[in-house]
Amino acid sequence: MTHPAPISDLATHEVENQPVPRTGDLSLWQNDPVLHDHVARAGADAAAIEAAGDAFGSDEARHNAAEARRDPPRLLPHDRAGRRIDEVHFNAGYHAMMDLGLRHGYAASAWHPTGGARPAGHATHAALCYMLSQVEPGTCCPLTMTYAGVPALAADPGLSSQWRPALLSHDYDPAIAPVAQKRGATIGMAMTEKQGGSDVRANSTRAVQDGGAHYRLTGHKWFCSAPMSDAFLTLAQADGGLTCFLVPRWLEEGRNRLYVQRLKDKLGNRANASCEIEYDNTRAWRLGEEGAGVKTIIEMVHHTRLDTAIAPAGLMRAALSEASWWVSGRSAFQRRLIDQPLMRAVMADLTLEWESALALAMGAARAFDDDCAVGRAYSRIAVALAKYLNNKRAPVMIYEALEALGGMGYIEETPMPMLYREAPLNGIWEGSGNVICLDILRTLAKAPLAVHALRAQLASVRDTDPRYDAALDAHFKRWPALPPESEARWFTDSLAQLLAASHLIAEAPGAVADGYIATRLAGQRGATIGAVSGLDFDAILARIGTAPE
Repeated sequence: MTHPAPISDLATHEVENQPVPRTGDLSLWQNDPVLHDHVARAGADAAAIEAAGDAFGSDEARHNAAEARRDPPRLLPHDRAGRRIDEVHFNAGYHAMMDLGLRHGYAASAWHPTGGARPAGHATHAALCYMLSQVEPGTCCPLTMTYAGVPALAADPGLSSQWRPALLSHDYDPAIAPVAQKRGATIGMAMTEKQGGSDVRANSTRAVQDGGAHYRLTGHKWFCSAPMSDAFLTLAQADGGLTCFLVPRWLEEGRNRLYVQRLKDKLGNRANASCEIEYDNTRAWRLGEEGAGVKTIIEMVHHTRLDTAIAPAGLMRAALSEASWWVSGRSAFQRRLIDQPLMRAVMADLTLEWESALALAMGAARAFDDDCAVGRAYSRIAVALAKYLNNKRAPVMIYEALEALGGMGYIEETPMPMLYREAPLNGIWEGSGNVICLDILRTLAKAPLAVHALRAQLASVRDTDPRYDAALDAHFKRWPALPPESEARWFTDSLAQLLAASHLIAEAPGAVADGYIATRLAGQRGATIGAVSGLDFDAILARIGTAPE
């Protein structure tokens, strides 16, 4: 879509020194050289990623995304006669973005239709998540859960064969109908209850057997995202203990007894609906054995964690791209902002944050594609470390990118407020910081293959940079064994930064690896973004790509 040039010569003044807002189609692939490197390294589907990047960054997609956020979901609990319908209505822009994501393989690209994963499918999926997160993160939630629900359904071949074709469809079908009548389907998750939060073993929802694998559920779920999904994976207490169930939204005979009590009024993620739901004699199908609920649903959680690790890198990329465009087109004190030494220090430090986050997350995605015992063990520890560090750094990085725009960064007409509101979400979803740190300790205590693979990755770049070697030695001197629980964050922070550095040393230009090691491992920086010196600003800033007009 082309736009006529805005009028700058006004009656009272001339508009100058204001970069013209970026309009038209902006490819999220063409201008991201770092993503190109990771896609090539992983052997991911570059053609599919390029097509998606062009579509996600189009003027039409960005308009639809803005409309979806401007007109948030609305709950319609009853029809006009007072009968329960429990429907959530979305803006047309939301449906358009859901259609766009599914059409380009966001949920399906990792999986073979007949079972198993595609080669480099998780890396391809991660790249799609990274790009769509830059435009409309709210729609990423239901698409991510649909992608992640596929491996969890493998616990029951019958249910998997019934649902898998619809979940892997590239068609978006929001019709209210049972899965057998739909061109495509989405799947959600409802685990959290008021009394337990992350401690799902404290769940009190009850499951009563109703013949074979059929059960009836009764209870309350405190958080359920994407309530118009076609089914949900959920946890409830059966006679044999905490058990995983598949709860269809729509049955052959009509609506299931699943009631949406209210929508959550959230800080961000406004286009996506999150809600509280009630199960009241709700029909469900057992997935896995009774008492094996956590083991069954953890497959879904493991895969959603990949997206919570890569999405913050996408948010960072969007913020950095906007800041780069602004400082390249704005002048102060007779010089472009990007030509001023202090701004170059800030932008270079922001670039290091983004590139290290992308390297860490894509390294985890490649581990998901390594389908052997060691690869599976390593993927669990790598994705947890990436999720923790990337989400702790994202809000700080995005705020500093926002500040680069000055007062305009605080204005809703720019994408910066949306990105800033989104920044905390992925750090909370699928295990907040403390939960992830404790999970890392459990993994290292119980999975020797994960320990072996992690140590191998860290050792693979030894003797490349003495500062890295010193930091690695200091880590294992401080913690020759697992730390006490009170030090779990310190331990995780240190280990995640070392893992990020190992990827940058092996994969990034020397200036990027050198800058990261100097500032993050060797302590050659202050406490805030841009409090750095001695970096190769030109080489680091070149990694952003040319700011599109």
